[in-house]
Amino acid sequence: MKGLRGFDVIGLFVICMYVVALSIVVSGRPATFLEDFRVTWADNHVRQLDGGRGIQLVLDQSSGCGFASRRQYLFGKVSMKIKLVPGDSAGTVTAFYMNSDTDTIRDELDFEFLGNRSGQPYTVQTNIYAHGKGDREQRVNLWFDPAADFHTYSIMWTRWLIIFGVDDIPIRVYKNHEEKGIPYPKLQPMGVYSTLWEADDWATRGGLEKIDWKKAPFYAYYKDFDIEGCPVPGPANCPSNPNNWWEGTAYRTLSPAQAKNYQWVKANHMIYDYCTDKSRYPQTPPECALDNL
Repeated sequence: MKGLRGFDVIGLFVICMYVVALSIVVSGRPATFLEDFRVTWADNHVRQLDGGRGIQLVLDQSSGCGFASRRQYLFGKVSMKIKLVPGDSAGTVTAFYMNSDTDTIRDELDFEFLGNRSGQPYTVQTNIYAHGKGDREQRVNLWFDPAADFHTYSIMWTRWLIIFGVDDIPIRVYKNHEEKGIPYPKLQPMGVYSTLWEADDWATRGGLEKIDWKKAPFYAYYKDFDIEGCPVPGPANCPSNPNNWWEGTAYRTLSPAQAKNYQWVKANHMIYDYCTDKSRYPQTPPECALDNL
């Protein structure tokens, strides 16, 4: 996972606290944290809630925090309701992403919610890694206050396209154009991850706004976590099973209503697109010229 300036997320030194409520069906049963998720670091800061159906991550200036699914998935849809850090959240990043955990050849699909000074719009950055190549950032200013209430954020990933959604409104679409030599993540299963961390060297106004540790601890809240996908390891024919709902022809492109909403987001709320950044890409990346609707 990288920020716009290309820094790898290696050091996670955040002051944070989350409460995570999980509502996912895995193998026909409700999920519990012990059975279906794992702490990725700072396990001494994690407390289960409601019999394992929720967790609380308590973080201070000594540590960052994060968790991940125990299993990986190949295709499907993952979503969660998130209530982001309120008030002065400058320098913080709340991330929800999928990752193949394969180092230099990794595939990854990122939501990164970039903190702000009070009164400024909240920015969400998306990024896509395919076969180890990323640097495909787009940024959108959200049209609501994501810290005032829960909103649903989703990633739909099929053999044909990837859709990043906010309350069922597409904010990013990436289609499979492998036939034109453009890499697309489709061979490696990915796990589901979430983190809250400090990145004040780039996250808010390019690093001009620094984190105010006097405002710590920072809080982000999650609930209604849901995965509909093919677990790996699992049935070998699952990813290509035509009975999977996401294999249907209706999900191979945007519906007219989705396309209209997507164009509205791009016209009114997109503030950065790597495709138009000539300082980084004097020659436009080839996928940018293709129809992503």
